[in-house]
Amino acid sequence: MLAQADPPTVIRVIRNAQRSNNQGYAEAKDAITVLGATSVTGPSETWSFEMLDSFASMEDLDKALSMVSAGVPYSDDVLPPARTLIALYRANLSHRWDEAAKIIPKARYFLVSIYRIRPGAQTSFADLVKMRTSRFESINFDQPEIAYQIMSGMPSGTFLFITPLVSLATFDDGLAKTPDGIKEIAAEQKLAAEVEIGHESFLFRIDPSRSYVSDEFASADPEFWSSRPKNE
Repeated sequence: MLAQADPPTVIRVIRNAQRSNNQGYAEAKDAITVLGATSVTGPSETWSFEMLDSFASMEDLDKALSMVSAGVPYSDDVLPPARTLIALYRANLSHRWDEAAKIIPKARYFLVSIYRIRPGAQTSFADLVKMRTSRFESINFDQPEIAYQIMSGMPSGTFLFITPLVSLATFDDGLAKTPDGIKEIAAEQKLAAEVEIGHESFLFRIDPSRSYVSDEFASADPEFWSSRPKNE
């Protein structure tokens, strides 16, 4: 099982996946953390975040799931077809990643931000991320996040940032600490216009019934995780 103090090296995000409420993971008896979430903003969707320590572990998981989930549809008449993304952890773009990883078992929401940048703009994008995180630090805004680069499933130059939130009150705190019209925001916006093709953010609510986590993971809040599928 992935150590809670470390971010997942690889994540696979499956949009609108249907795996019988993730019982397939339990039946596969695989040491994996899967967080199911439903959208609060944006299109009405369900996302599964498979948290893995390597690409090899993803291959092992697929082999186990193929034995127990054959014939289980990944979409239906209500949800649009599933879409799968594979992403690799980027430490240099992450902000206080160790704190973010420790928050995940207690998180009730994920803020997911997706950025697509122009070809050849990775260095400038890293500068942009540093500017933003420096501003967070300057106002002591508690918003650690884990950065991933999409390896497959979306266009090249796409990055995904996950911010685990224990409560939406985090946003209230951030707003209270952010002064209006500071120069750093204007500089960020200027660089963003040069670097980004576009970006969007989605808020998700963690759903225990769609998740599969270990007893150790669930011990952070046993009552919250009581509805999760279990390996009997």
